[in-house]
Amino acid sequence: MSLTSPIVLVTGVSSGIGRATAQRLAQRGCTVFGTVRNLSQSEPLEGVERVEMDVRDDASVQRAVQRITAKTGRIDVLVNNAGGTMLGAVEETSVAEAQALFDTNVFGVLRVCQAVLPVMRRQRSGRIVNVSSVLGFLPAPYMGVYSATKHAIEGLSETLDHEVRGFGVRVVVVEPSYTKTNLDLNAPQAAAQIAAYDADRTRVAQAIVNSVQKAPGPDAVAATLVEAALGPWQMRRTPKGEASLLRTLRRFMPAGPVDASLRKTFGLV
Repeated sequence: MSLTSPIVLVTGVSSGIGRATAQRLAQRGCTVFGTVRNLSQSEPLEGVERVEMDVRDDASVQRAVQRITAKTGRIDVLVNNAGGTMLGAVEETSVAEAQALFDTNVFGVLRVCQAVLPVMRRQRSGRIVNVSSVLGFLPAPYMGVYSATKHAIEGLSETLDHEVRGFGVRVVVVEPSYTKTNLDLNAPQAAAQIAAYDADRTRVAQAIVNSVQKAPGPDAVAATLVEAALGPWQMRRTPKGEASLLRTLRRFMPAGPVDASLRKTFGLV
């Protein structure tokens, strides 16, 4: 372990985007710590020291950060990647299901930020990279609660950047589109389904699967995350391709055509 290289903490490195990002950061010469919920059930990752952390648990987050800082004395970059997803109409998604998703996707980010920020403020430097989604600025039928968590991350991140930049800390949001990972292919569905939504929900679910299967793997998003972590500060970064196109369309196209295009994409009439 080199303490002269950037010390990076990446949450959720068991698979997908988090794993690819941790690997790329290690290849760039960073000292990388990657969090997993269960060490015994996770695969080793070359150049990455795995640390047990459950972002839903305050004590677990604090223990992991303290373990890292006891070894390194600092944390230069935090990549908040750990997250989950869910498919279901807003009406059929229970409050308990919504709370569980927010606990991981939003409060998990909040917990890790709050654990790491005292270290970054003390050292007067740091970079926090929060993984959002194009659904942080777009609606998504039958992914309303997931979209709400990503909209929340956008607001939290932009506000946090204003609060901490005086301490030499900056915050970045990365907004990927569909990525070919098991997380997107195996999205859980709301338990109490309402028959009136069955036809449209089925069409949307199939459209999502089709899009994910044609999507690039996690490496493209990982490359963007590495630049967000180590490159010049930029509040929002969208990976090249569909994500960048959607950001441009949302910004410059009239609302009506964007709405119609979105419904067509999801197979809705």
